[in-house]
Amino acid sequence: MSILDAIGNTSMVPLRKVVPPGCASIVVKLEWENPTGSLKDRMAHAVISRAEEDGRLKPGYTVVEYTGGSTGTSLAFVCAAKGYPIRIVSSDAFSQEKLDHMTALGAELTIVPSEGGRTTKKLILDMIAVAREMSEQPDTYWTDQLNNHDSIAGYYPLGEEIWTQTQGKVNAFVHSVGTGASSRGIATVLKRHNPRVRIGVVEPAESAVLAGGAPGPHKIEGVGIGYAPPLWEPALVDEIVSVSTEDAKEMTRRLAREEALFAGTSSGANVLAAIQIGQRLGPDATVVTLMADSGLKYLSTDAYKRKPAAV
Repeated sequence: MSILDAIGNTSMVPLRKVVPPGCASIVVKLEWENPTGSLKDRMAHAVISRAEEDGRLKPGYTVVEYTGGSTGTSLAFVCAAKGYPIRIVSSDAFSQEKLDHMTALGAELTIVPSEGGRTTKKLILDMIAVAREMSEQPDTYWTDQLNNHDSIAGYYPLGEEIWTQTQGKVNAFVHSVGTGASSRGIATVLKRHNPRVRIGVVEPAESAVLAGGAPGPHKIEGVGIGYAPPLWEPALVDEIVSVSTEDAKEMTRRLAREEALFAGTSSGANVLAAIQIGQRLGPDATVVTLMADSGLKYLSTDAYKRKPAAV
């Protein structure tokens, strides 16, 4: 038995209060039950294990990655469990909790400055450039999450869990796009079971590039990189939904207060998009989405940190 065996088999619960009348049943998978509090543990385990199996990652190598935080935390967790040093490129655009968590797990951090704490295409490309330079050192394995197809397979078990837990009665699945690996992996499995399952993906309204819009800065961490990610597979997607940062934050706070579901901002965006699709599908349908990570990763951000009321 290893701590890595704790990854997966997360719970699923229906939303009770934030769903409007006439909407489909909205069911959420609690991915914060994974060891680091994020669904990214699934891809990190797959990426490291597959690289070990085919020799790209050897004992004594150092792992390198660029990340908004959750992927880096998950990789640092897997590397700690397996005994690999890890160097991570991140930014002040992402929560202090994520940066601290990576460091606590033994990661060596390099911080790339952002434009006012916002995620932009330039920031992502700058982070990639720093990681690419690090990867040129000897005895290094660069996981390169935006281009690593191993991460897609890491989400196949999540798709199977959704199919099993809903007893095959899932009409739609909805999730935000960062690298595109999680929605692609899950969609591949669900459509293999039933090609009629509707797949909806979510992106920030301020940077709605998948829907043909212009890139722009936003503050929904971990999603919306400002261009179509290389792993993006539009053939699997039936619908693209845009959600603004402020609407995502407000739904995130509502989920905590009204549903006792303490999640990150992308989870708020997921629920808003799931409701939008669910209202069209009607009350007899079931829509599944993800609580992608824990609200504990965002306590210092304006998603939750509120100024005290004046006396």
